[in-house]
Amino acid sequence: MSLQIYNTLERQKQVFKPLEPGKIRMYVCGNTVYDYAHIGHARVMVAFDVIVRYLRYSGWDVTYARNITDIDDKIINRANENGEHFASLTARMIDAQHEDERALGIAPPDFEPRATEHIDDIIAMVQILVDNHYAYHASNGDVYYRVKRFPDYGKLSGKKPDELLSGARVEVEDLKEDPRDFALWKAAGRDEPGWESPWGWGRPGWHIECSAMSTCHLGDSFDIHGGGPDLVFPHHENEIAQSEAATCKHYVNYWMHAGAVRVDNEKMSKSLGNFFTIREVLEKYHPEVVRFFLISSHYRSYINYSEDNLIEARSGLEKFYAALRDYASVAALPADELKTSTFHARFVDAMDDDFNTREAIAVLYDLVRDINAANRAGENTTGERLAAELKGFGAIFGVFQSDPDRYLQGELVQGDLAQAEAGQGISAEAIEALIAERIAAKANRDFARADGIRDELKEKGIVLEDSRDGTIWKRDTTWKKA
Repeated sequence: MSLQIYNTLERQKQVFKPLEPGKIRMYVCGNTVYDYAHIGHARVMVAFDVIVRYLRYSGWDVTYARNITDIDDKIINRANENGEHFASLTARMIDAQHEDERALGIAPPDFEPRATEHIDDIIAMVQILVDNHYAYHASNGDVYYRVKRFPDYGKLSGKKPDELLSGARVEVEDLKEDPRDFALWKAAGRDEPGWESPWGWGRPGWHIECSAMSTCHLGDSFDIHGGGPDLVFPHHENEIAQSEAATCKHYVNYWMHAGAVRVDNEKMSKSLGNFFTIREVLEKYHPEVVRFFLISSHYRSYINYSEDNLIEARSGLEKFYAALRDYASVAALPADELKTSTFHARFVDAMDDDFNTREAIAVLYDLVRDINAANRAGENTTGERLAAELKGFGAIFGVFQSDPDRYLQGELVQGDLAQAEAGQGISAEAIEALIAERIAAKANRDFARADGIRDELKEKGIVLEDSRDGTIWKRDTTWKKA
């Protein structure tokens, strides 16, 4: 199967054809850094991280750009509320976002342009639009885009002119030639953040930032543009209008949009009290559990953030680590050798079908089944090969790369180990001491004491597993104190 991508512009899956053979240029809209990144941001960042990993595994030369919006009304308002300079606020939030990304195993993009670093490029693009009569300088000092000059406006979102008029901002209608027109440059007071421009002191509008940054780093036309579900309109619709009017070229070939995150089947919203930042989630769940949860659904489907679904993801991840427990020292199979796996064709078929991670993970569950069968049969060579394959496929998804025992025993949980030990009332050292006592009791044929130790640990949420190689243990993540 050739790679197929669902193209929002065409509203269907299409066989992917690059602009340049063997190469892919991709831009994804990043965050506006006025607050900590939330779980919805994580969904988008993880989805495109997996997509880039898979494309590179498949042999594509990928150039990946993901921007940061570091000047915006929300940023200015929050900085004023905090009594700090807007650049101080954005610096802190960018550092925090990078911490969250590292925790979730998200690789940095090749380019991470910031709006404030591209002011000259933004002004130059706005000037082209003004010169070509696609934009005009209004009486309030703002520069607006003339939507009626772009006949294809609405082609991405499918919105009709009447719908666009009904949603326009009436409070600025008298300043605009058309209520659908949107700001490219916003006038500002001298005491407000801004830059000098041909239209006076001000700052860029949100939409023009991405048009300028994407073309600067990827060219006037590029292959893939991605982002969250809320960006189709107006942000991406406006990007198309600006960019194609400024360059006289087709802007993007494939538009990809990740699905929304719901919380207990409701829209995530601060007003509903169901809004979670990434770092709040990571205080409770291992980062790899969160990542596995996010990739367990197709990137275009909405995903429901709930305790039950996180627990299910944690249980699923444990199955993979349990299968790898006897093969901790086995290295992931390199990409060229991984293509010889008997599971490779099914894995690739799933991922080439619009990056269907849900189906690809189902293939990996079958691989786990074969690892466990080889382990039970004592077929060590086969088990090692299959474990290496699982780790190789896992690397494409950014999972299954930790030490299995450390993961299963809770040692890798960020900020949660002390809580787990306090809740279960026992540390790893105490568990190991009881296991040693149990082994001694069994050697002395004191089976009552040995069984008592097992029961004692079980009551504290510690599961023992005996094998020919000895006794191993893990924390039962579904355990609750009686």
